[in-house]
Amino acid sequence: MREALETDLRTVLNGTLNMLGTVERMLPIAGDVLIHAQATRLEDVRAIDREVDAQEERIEAECLRIIALHQPVARDLRLVALILKSLSDIERMGDYVVHVAADGADLAQAPTLKRYINLARMLERLGEMSQNLRTAIADRDVTRAEATIEMDDEVDELYEQIQRELVTYMLEDPRNMSKALTLMRVGRSLERVGDHMENVAERVRYWVTGQREA
Repeated sequence: MREALETDLRTVLNGTLNMLGTVERMLPIAGDVLIHAQATRLEDVRAIDREVDAQEERIEAECLRIIALHQPVARDLRLVALILKSLSDIERMGDYVVHVAADGADLAQAPTLKRYINLARMLERLGEMSQNLRTAIADRDVTRAEATIEMDDEVDELYEQIQRELVTYMLEDPRNMSKALTLMRVGRSLERVGDHMENVAERVRYWVTGQREA
């Protein structure tokens, strides 16, 4: 019975890591749309997001089956709780990446307002965060999970810098208003991806130790 539970837990954990990896795959493609004006790649992002949605549905059903069949306790139950709570965060991450790509496709229809250096850095940092988070979960590494949370500080700082720059563009020339607002929305979407990743990372300590705070 214990062996069957461990097999099922491994399955849903690996599924969750794969789901996070699927969102991670979306980031550079959204970057192609936004940074390199490859608007035709928007559908690629949307197609991968449909994979994320399907993964969420399958993993959630499997978690509920595990609870009903095995009635897990202690760390096993905490793992199932971690996964169930994190599924919605990961799914929302995918949605926000789609928003970035959709706004990028719109922006690609006209000359750029500015070089998207900070937005490109946000995309890069989020990819690094995702890799770090997947390793933290796979290795049950609380220290690495906390490092992921710290990495989000740079994402927040980049977002704030982008906002300040875009306000300046709007004040200098009201004709920049529409593009600037769209870019603000892009920055906000990326910032929210980081927040949802942070939510997942914050749950790792409780799963591993049973303690909610350091």
